[in-house]
Amino acid sequence: MSELPSPKGRAPRLGPLLRKRRKQLGLTLQELCDRSGVSVGYLSQIEREMATPTLGTLAQLADGLQVGLDFFVKSHKPTDAITRAGGREMFSLAGSSISYEALSNDYPGSEMSSYIMHVPPGFESEVVSHEGEEILFILSGTIRQVLDGQVFTMTEGDSLHYSGEVPHSWSNPTDEPARILWTGTLAVLSPDGSRRLPKAAAANDN
Repeated sequence: MSELPSPKGRAPRLGPLLRKRRKQLGLTLQELCDRSGVSVGYLSQIEREMATPTLGTLAQLADGLQVGLDFFVKSHKPTDAITRAGGREMFSLAGSSISYEALSNDYPGSEMSSYIMHVPPGFESEVVSHEGEEILFILSGTIRQVLDGQVFTMTEGDSLHYSGEVPHSWSNPTDEPARILWTGTLAVLSPDGSRRLPKAAAANDN
C-alpha cells in the first residue's frame, strides 16, 4: 500500500500571531505603532483580521516586534517537528560551561521550549525569577534546586514543576556530570527570530 502524501505546511493566522508576539514583549498597541510607524487604527484592524498588511507594512511590524519577516510568513511541515537521537547538534553559550540540545520546534506562535542540558560538575546558577513555568526532569546525575529558599536534591527520575516568578537557582554539587530535561513556557524569541535560552538556563558559572 502506498503512503499518503504529507500535508503541506500552513502559514499561521497573521492577526492572532501578531497580537501574541506583541503581548509577549509587553507592548501596547500604541507602543508597537511608535516602533513601527503604523497607525493604531490600522494595527488594530490587522490584529482583528479585518485588514491585510502589505509586505512593506509587515516588515515594519516585524522590526517593531524584534523578529524577522519569516516569523509571519514561513510555513512549517510535520517533518519539521521531529528530531532524532544522536542527530541533534550540541551548542553552548559564551560564559557558560553547559551544553544544550534543542528538542522543541521553533514555529511562529509556539509557546513551549525544551532542551536537554548537560551540566558539568560544580556548576552553580544565579538566582532568577521571570514569567512563565518551568519543568525539570533529571535524566542522570544529581541537581540541587533552590526554590523560594527551600532546597530540593533531585536525582535520576525526579521532577519539579514550578512558577518562574518564584525566585530559584540550581547547581550540580557533585563530581559527576548531570543531564536535565528542561521545559518551559517562557518567551524565548531573540531579536532575529531564533530561540534564546531563559536566564535560568543561561546563567554563568560561579
